Amino acid sequence: MPPTTPLDPLPDQPTDRPPVDEPVTAPSHVALRHQRARLAGLPAAPWLHQEVASRLAAKLEPIRLEPESWIDWSAFLGGGAGPVAARYPQARRWVVEPDAALTARSVEALTASPSGGWLSRLRRPRPQVFTEPLAPASAPWQPQGAQMLWANMTLHGAADLPALMGAWHRHLAVGGFLMCSGLGPDTARELRALYREAGWPLPTVDFIDMHDLGDELVRAGFSDPVMDMERITLTWGDPQAMLDELRSWGGNVAHGRFGGLRTPAWRRRLLELIARHLGRPDGRIGLTVEVIYGHAMKPEPRVALAPEARVSLDDMRRMVRKKGHP
Repeated sequence: MPPTTPLDPLPDQPTDRPPVDEPVTAPSHVALRHQRARLAGLPAAPWLHQEVASRLAAKLEPIRLEPESWIDWSAFLGGGAGPVAARYPQARRWVVEPDAALTARSVEALTASPSGGWLSRLRRPRPQVFTEPLAPASAPWQPQGAQMLWANMTLHGAADLPALMGAWHRHLAVGGFLMCSGLGPDTARELRALYREAGWPLPTVDFIDMHDLGDELVRAGFSDPVMDMERITLTWGDPQAMLDELRSWGGNVAHGRFGGLRTPAWRRRLLELIARHLGRPDGRIGLTVEVIYGHAMKPEPRVALAPEARVSLDDMRRMVRKKGHP
């Protein structure tokens, strides 16, 4: 998914509401499409995404691998181009966006950004932008794959997280590594509690726990996953300022969210409840954000023991090189 944050309690998109007994666990595909179209109109990546990108980039420091090329997944909303380029200035960047609207914004950003002199362009070609779904065979970084895949603030908005991780695995080179991040289950816990007490459908999807994230990475074929998390408390001057900021992060894309338009009276009550339940001693409005980070490697392919096993020529060459043969 795009790096979007399903927290907007004011549904303004068409809904594909499921039966009322369906749990709120995952994003709706239809709502995600509408949300991406809206977020593609932002002037830049949301502030929170840029902040998390800087923190994720700091985790690159102890990694000794120096990628020659890397994939910036959902780049426009991820806000990671600058921090990663500062760490790997010579690495070639490829951009992959989840849909055409965000692809257009990435192309626009690349066109508007300064490209440097001719020597800089020779050393590091201008990134190319691609749109999902992208067949591995059509990607210019194949057949070897890219040495790093960077996916900032994408985990919590994936409608099919196993399928997304499978795509990441396919696009990486053997020995390459993944850097990803997203929102964890403590995000907006105060707002979620407020909605439960008011008897309203929850305003968010169920965010993935970092331990579950590690299990998903292993199932997708990655090895040596390293998980980390941190909680950040954000504050605003008033409830409306908080809602405005949350809307810039994304919207409520959960199955089971309220299926119609809210009234002005409901909105006034929401603002009153936020002021009452989320107010801090200093008079500001506070909200918890939990950020989870993931790092994992793409290992050498394993050959299953069987009476007959088939191994691709590329995999055989890699295994032979690993054993030290020419």
